Amino acid sequence: MANNIEMNIVNIEFDKEKFVLTLKELINAKSILAFSKIVGIPQRTISSWINKKTAPCIDHLIRLALYFDCSIDYLVGLKDY
Repeated sequence: MANNIEMNIVNIEFDKEKFVLTLKELINAKSILAFSKIVGIPQRTISSWINKKTAPCIDHLIRLALYFDCSIDYLVGLKDY
């Protein structure tokens, strides 16, 4: 049983598209610059995520989850709530 779980975990990839869609929805009408100042994450970093060049590190995911009062699972598309 453990091997099946391990195999499923190994095959999971970060879905940048889902993350970007969720982030844009949560940011709403705020500009990236305004949002970056609010959460303390550089504008360049957020723009890099939105352009799907990089993925957020765990520290940034935690900061976003706390700010939006949601789970990291939701942010990265593992859960729909």
